[in-house]
Amino acid sequence: MTIPRSDGTGSPATAPPPQCPAHAGPGDVRQRMYGPETDAPYDLYRKMRRQHGQVAPVLLPGDVPAWFILGHRENLDVMRTPSLWSCDSRVWNVRLPMDSPLLPITAWQPLMVFADGDEHARLRAAVVDALGRFNRHGIRRYVGRYTQGLVDQFARIGRADLVRDFAEPLSALVLSRQCGVREQDALAVGAAVRDMVKGTETALQSNDFVVSVMTELVRSKKEQPGDDLASWLLVHESKLSDQEVIEHLRHAIVAAHENTTNLIANTLRTVLTDQRFRARLSGGSMTLPDALDQVMWDAPPMSVGAFRFARRDTILGGQAIKAGDMVMLGLAAGNVDPEIRPDLDVPVHGNRSHLAFSGGPHQCPGQDIGRGIAETGIDSLLARLPNIQLALTVDELNVTSSLVSSRLESLPVAFVPCGPRTRRRKPRPGLSRCRRQQRHRSLRPSHPPPSPRGPRFPGGDGCSVAARDKAQRPGPTSRRQSGPWFCGSYRGAPKAPWVRCLRLPPRFGPPTVEVHRQRQESLFRDRGQGSGPTARAGSGKRVKSARNGWRGTRKRPGRNSLRLRR
Repeated sequence: MTIPRSDGTGSPATAPPPQCPAHAGPGDVRQRMYGPETDAPYDLYRKMRRQHGQVAPVLLPGDVPAWFILGHRENLDVMRTPSLWSCDSRVWNVRLPMDSPLLPITAWQPLMVFADGDEHARLRAAVVDALGRFNRHGIRRYVGRYTQGLVDQFARIGRADLVRDFAEPLSALVLSRQCGVREQDALAVGAAVRDMVKGTETALQSNDFVVSVMTELVRSKKEQPGDDLASWLLVHESKLSDQEVIEHLRHAIVAAHENTTNLIANTLRTVLTDQRFRARLSGGSMTLPDALDQVMWDAPPMSVGAFRFARRDTILGGQAIKAGDMVMLGLAAGNVDPEIRPDLDVPVHGNRSHLAFSGGPHQCPGQDIGRGIAETGIDSLLARLPNIQLALTVDELNVTSSLVSSRLESLPVAFVPCGPRTRRRKPRPGLSRCRRQQRHRSLRPSHPPPSPRGPRFPGGDGCSVAARDKAQRPGPTSRRQSGPWFCGSYRGAPKAPWVRCLRLPPRFGPPTVEVHRQRQESLFRDRGQGSGPTARAGSGKRVKSARNGWRGTRKRPGRNSLRLRR
């Protein structure tokens, strides 16, 4: 039985209590944000926008009143005005019971997402500085290594679930490494985080496990610091307490794991279900970073951002907001605002004004790391499995919607089975990187064979001491040369500075200076133009250059011809 509310005179009040859903007027019908209607969130957004405009009154689980922001501009106004909208849930004019499902996400915690002003600046500075110390190229390297290892596990089978077998473990491995968690504990931490977000019956036990892992991590990093987020937070000049470091590590891995997993899963789903999207991506008209932006417009990893609370009475989107009221940032709803995107079929490649990473002073500080993980992982996966196809129809995919996100539960695919990736051997020290040189190196003698004929001119090869010293250096590699003795530039034989390029069949053996000299003289003698470096080569035109001096002819060289240069 409901007890009538008194107006202070002892008699029951005639007016209904404020924001009561049972006595709401025709223009103040509050939409419930739970139940079967939320399974199609974008249809629900269109319905609320038609009824209420850009800001709609809603009811959260337990019939808790709040406001839901649907407009893109209105979301940005709230994000960028911390003087009017607070993140501190202690100013909320609602007190939740201890068994409320909203308590885990709305109860105040010593985190920067619940802080304002100087306290927020102190906590955020530690997180931003610690994340800024990561080597972005190094992150991409071990993302690629983890991706290849995960793909090797199911490449021979010909089928896989890209959410369970790829997106979730890849995000857990990379983020655990960044936080400093041991690699053998990474998958267990990722599974516990996923269980927490899903809100299952074991969510509390999973939360306790994550907290225990982070507590042990902080204790070990105080004794043996490393190049990870935990160590850098402990030594930052902001002087965070151990409890603050534990809470920020827990929040970082929970938020980053959920968002990164959803971003990878949503992008792969779009690639596998939208043929035009896949054609643009494979055809080169759309790059992978542009594809990620398109997905974050159409299906952001988080549907609802952090809550805000009004500091005083204000007007937002034509609605009167009272001091202490809660407003919910509709990130997915703002991305499909008709005032911003009148035609949702028009691509928005390269446009990063979406709300996927929030905005203002509370914008996600690790968004570039999340994008790097998704971009590198998806690129490596599609390169290994280019013929990957969806194993089910689009309607059979299971998407679970919650208060803050829409989660793809599974993404089964099929592809042509293939073996594990063959790893390229590292060349031994002292060997050239040219594979053909390595292949034929065993065929070379330790010393060049003697010249077939003796010196043609008195004085040996006719080169000065400086020229002979310079000739001992390996010359530039030429792709015109072929054969086991002349693969690239032969490093064993001296090379005169005036020899440009020599093409010899394999039977001639390694060329020497004498071979070069003899072939030069025979070439000029056969053409009847005399001998020596000043002779005119054939009927071609002699070319002078201020830098290089006399050069040979412009004629196209034959098989055994040579180019001369002095």
